[in-house]
Amino acid sequence: MKYSFRERLNYKAERFLSKGGVSIFKLLTIFFIVAFIVIIAIRLLLVTFFHDSIDPVTQANRTFLDDIYAVWLQMTDPGNMNQDIYSGVYTKIAAIIAGLVGVILLSALIAFITTALDTMLYDFRKGRGKVIENEHTVILGWNERVVDVIRELILANESESKASVVILSKEDKEIMDNLIQKRLPDTMTTEVITTQGDYANINELKRVNLELAKSVIILASCSESATLDKKITSDVQSVKSILAIAACQNGDNQLPIIAEIFTKEKRDIISFFNDDNIIAIDSWDIMGKLLIQTSLTSGLDTVYKEILSFDGCEIYFYEDDWNNVLFKDLSYYLKDGIPLGIYSEEDGLVLRPPNETVLKNGDSVVILAEDDSTISYENKQYFFPNTDKKIIDKRLEQKKKRILILGWHKVAEVFIEEAADYLLEGSDFDIMFDAPTEELKDIINDVASEFSDFNVNLHDSNPLDLEKLKDINPKSYDTIVILSQSMEEQSADKIDSDTLIILLLLRKLVTEEDGLHIITQVLNSENQEIITQTNVDDFIISNKLITMILAQLSEESLMKTFYDDIFSEDGSEIYVKPATLYFDSFPQNISFADTIFCAQQRDEICLGIRKGDLSKSLDDNFGIQLNPNKDMEIELTENDFLIVLSEDEL
Repeated sequence: MKYSFRERLNYKAERFLSKGGVSIFKLLTIFFIVAFIVIIAIRLLLVTFFHDSIDPVTQANRTFLDDIYAVWLQMTDPGNMNQDIYSGVYTKIAAIIAGLVGVILLSALIAFITTALDTMLYDFRKGRGKVIENEHTVILGWNERVVDVIRELILANESESKASVVILSKEDKEIMDNLIQKRLPDTMTTEVITTQGDYANINELKRVNLELAKSVIILASCSESATLDKKITSDVQSVKSILAIAACQNGDNQLPIIAEIFTKEKRDIISFFNDDNIIAIDSWDIMGKLLIQTSLTSGLDTVYKEILSFDGCEIYFYEDDWNNVLFKDLSYYLKDGIPLGIYSEEDGLVLRPPNETVLKNGDSVVILAEDDSTISYENKQYFFPNTDKKIIDKRLEQKKKRILILGWHKVAEVFIEEAADYLLEGSDFDIMFDAPTEELKDIINDVASEFSDFNVNLHDSNPLDLEKLKDINPKSYDTIVILSQSMEEQSADKIDSDTLIILLLLRKLVTEEDGLHIITQVLNSENQEIITQTNVDDFIISNKLITMILAQLSEESLMKTFYDDIFSEDGSEIYVKPATLYFDSFPQNISFADTIFCAQQRDEICLGIRKGDLSKSLDDNFGIQLNPNKDMEIELTENDFLIVLSEDEL
């Protein structure tokens, strides 16, 4: 097929201009130079033939160079045409041509420069430039938990002179920056860099210098209360991102990747990678397990918040030459730190090993300590517990429980499923929900059928109505769990507002003397102080706990083995047990080293204490002290508790 000259010219011009701003700038510059040369030629021809180019000052004929300079001035500023006011008609015509052409070309050039500058500033605002950080934590995606994740990473980086967190998200950069600056005005030694882009795109990942990052956190693109379709879309995006991250490293992933994945199918897909660096977590599976453990022992949420946070005591995997010290004695050889277990490649993590276990040189010991820099083993015993101190070894009596669930959430299914491993058959689960949908009725019927050993019942009633809440008689239950009041996706603040109203209503109906244990789920960590005013026993700040886990895993992937154990009924768990299980007379004036020895007599590891008279005080950390000095003198009363790592809550 033959094409006309015009078609070919149009095609070539289109291809040339499609190359971007540089091509346009080159084209305008060429047009200006060509026009400048042509107009000079025209002017010189006219001047040569008519000799009417006059200098306005000397009234003499201009030289060749003066005419060239005059054309330049007239093209760059049409006001300079007045220089030819005394010239002849033909020179004035040349001046007019120079001025008009100059106006057109310079206007186009200025318009292009302005547009290019606006585009450059827009790209700066969108964070489209190359990120040249290294050893940085990369966060892919954006959701309501991102601020809490950054807060934890800031605490983790506090001891470093300079650290950075890079966020790559589809969210508008200005929105991200404004929220971070509002919620985190002081980032200490950590610089937070936001940039907009598709985080499943290889080029975008390379732009944030992913290859030199320290770790990657992939956040879900929707909340846990979103529809199944939105959750699947979020999971697909996360899986694509993992594939893109691997592709950036030529298929050989060396980065710890922590991803929020909602559906089991997508978590199974990630397991096909056979990469220990890639960890997919189901946040609500963890929350359900934590809910059931908290329902058995009050104060556990605060314990986990301190252990999982970078602020306070943390879990460390520590290696040293142990010189065959017994595991049960190791606590007394450490000025700071409480050994919880042993980790090895062969046996994995063993929490609460037998007391007579001999530690071999190079063994990795899991230690709860203030900081890894404070852990030091010198084969020298610093603390000497009273080995004559004996305990009564009393056990709690397990009994059927009556649990009231106000509202519903996916986490409730995990809660009931986990309860099968902890509660006696015949325990009651009553669910109170306003105008339940057919979908919810089917879900609860399925749960009731699957866990037929429990009595699972749905009550169509509104927990936000005082009279209806009164009719169900909250005092008759052992535990009340407050969850979301709607099956539809809602904001964290709306869910927390409903929770606060229910807590205030319960405050009118029950007293502390009723012995009722109230647990509530709080999504927004900023609502913590408000919730504490309602005398609730335990409130689990869901977003904060999950972000702590994400941040901890990004810093130490071995923490996954620790979470798998303590959140499983088969392993060792943390409990807050009454001091009356250990002693028959009060007050008990003992050192913390003595409490460690007393707990060992029950094959338990003591992590700290809880003072019962401070259990409602936010300023006193709800009475909880983890890993105090081992020589600290403690006065235990019958209202106090020991925080222990144990096989069960009994």
